Amino acid sequence: MKRLSRVFSGSPRPMPLAEPKEKVQAPTAKKAILPELKFAIEERSIDEARPLRVVIIGAGISGIIACIRFVQRIPNLDLCIYDKNADIGGTWFENRYPGCACDIPAHTYQATFEPNKDWSQFYAGAPEIHRYWKRVADKYGCMKYIKLKQQVSEAAWNENSSKWEIQVRDVDTGSVQSDQCDILIQGTGALNNWKWPSIPGLHDFKGKRLHSAVWDEEYDYANKNVAVIGNGSSGIQIVPGILPKVTHIDHYVRSRTWISPTFAREQVDKRGQGLENFQFTPEEIEEFKKDHSKYQAFRKEVELALQSIHGSTLMGDPMQIDAHGIFVENMRRRLVNKPELLDGLVPSFPPACRRLTPGPGYLEALTDEKVDVIRSDIVKVDETGIVTADGQHREVDAIVCATGFDTTCTPRFPIKGRNGLTLEKHWEKTPETYISIATNEFPNYFISLGPNAGLGEGNLLLLIEKGVDYMTECVRKIQRDNIRTMAVKEDAVKRFTQYCDQYFAKTVFGAKCRSWYKGGTEDGRIVALWPGSSLHAMKVFANPRWEDFDYEYVNDNPTGWFGDGWTEKEKNKMIDVDYLDDDQIDFPPPVKV
Repeated sequence: MKRLSRVFSGSPRPMPLAEPKEKVQAPTAKKAILPELKFAIEERSIDEARPLRVVIIGAGISGIIACIRFVQRIPNLDLCIYDKNADIGGTWFENRYPGCACDIPAHTYQATFEPNKDWSQFYAGAPEIHRYWKRVADKYGCMKYIKLKQQVSEAAWNENSSKWEIQVRDVDTGSVQSDQCDILIQGTGALNNWKWPSIPGLHDFKGKRLHSAVWDEEYDYANKNVAVIGNGSSGIQIVPGILPKVTHIDHYVRSRTWISPTFAREQVDKRGQGLENFQFTPEEIEEFKKDHSKYQAFRKEVELALQSIHGSTLMGDPMQIDAHGIFVENMRRRLVNKPELLDGLVPSFPPACRRLTPGPGYLEALTDEKVDVIRSDIVKVDETGIVTADGQHREVDAIVCATGFDTTCTPRFPIKGRNGLTLEKHWEKTPETYISIATNEFPNYFISLGPNAGLGEGNLLLLIEKGVDYMTECVRKIQRDNIRTMAVKEDAVKRFTQYCDQYFAKTVFGAKCRSWYKGGTEDGRIVALWPGSSLHAMKVFANPRWEDFDYEYVNDNPTGWFGDGWTEKEKNKMIDVDYLDDDQIDFPPPVKV
């Protein structure tokens, strides 16, 4: 018998499906389970990649990683990334204040697929981090998809077309253009909407006003008397950052805060440099480059230290109980030159209730003779300085406001979902999401670092990467299954909210402390943090629960994903049987007898 492939020659072509001349009546004994579909067969191959346009808002770390993974994994992709800034990098482009640096070791603050052996410091500074992400974006061709100085001013879901309609404003000209996409991804982050503090008379000050989020790099603060308001993560970095050049610092500390011990302290002690001086020598960097196993061992040691403190966030855990004494001793050791400062800095709430930072050089700077720590409340600012509740007036040349951002999760621009519902209205009472990346009534919309996405400990970069992985899986499903809209179910959102509230009730984050984790309140709902460790988040994002979403299909045809019985390679006469290649076969291990 001849092989059929020799009998039939020419390129295989899909045959049109003829309409049946008459319907064959099904047995009437049972009622039909589903209504008959008029168009069950779609004129597409089962593996045909439907063209999809994806728009990402923001070219920070989330946008860069999303760009890389979407281009890598989504065929027939039309991708565009809008960013309001003049360069990529997000927070690492925007924040340029003296001392701005990563508050976790640099070797854990990088893409898993792009390890950097060139970090010059244990806690890398903002310029070095920005250069790293620029290099990553260039290496993987991201710039061809990114449009800079283009600010998204509105996004609205069109139910008729099942597309997002976007308004984009040119930052230079002010002109507005329209765009649309199938999938919208918000990667703007949470800490980028800065504001001046509400201090009476602040804008009457005749000296120099600076904010940590919009630092004037041309201002020369050398030999100046400077006031630094705030001891959050920015203030903790600015004080030691400007200390060498200024004449004097008045540091206004409203809240007590924990300064954490150093991650991977063994590495610091081994070098004997002190944390604020921990730099890698050229010889060490060169050795990392030559000996990958040595670099990996160092990287894993630091990562393990970062990932091993989850117990310190759970009330009653032995690690949490021990944390208080460890933190106090760490702060006492670093304040040895001014031990009287300790009682005014140690909080009543447990460590990690507010964001932790090791603050390299901060406590040491407070002991310097050029620094005065002022606990009295600020009453007002006048033309020459600051007046406090104790009646003191302190003249300064410059006032630095290290007072943070709007952390309420309120969208920076109108985002309208189904029936014109705005995200601002939807989140009016409390921002609710499904595992931080989606919310109901907003189809085909995903968020990187949305509400309940941050970490009180652990590795945030892992969470960003795995969140992006999850989004690419969702878009692959939309494309593969011929889905028109994918929207998370309301009850799935409510269940996640309930889980978060129950989880945080047993953690230190629920203690009474003013924190941006709670939107800047003392006892509000925790809306910034992931309910678990970063390793826990990795497991959640690894396997999407498709049952938590509702779907609408192209042509309202849920069977359309079957296509027309063909595969793409068959239609294009490119058939192969590479599924028989050894690297394509999942060989089970034999049982040893």
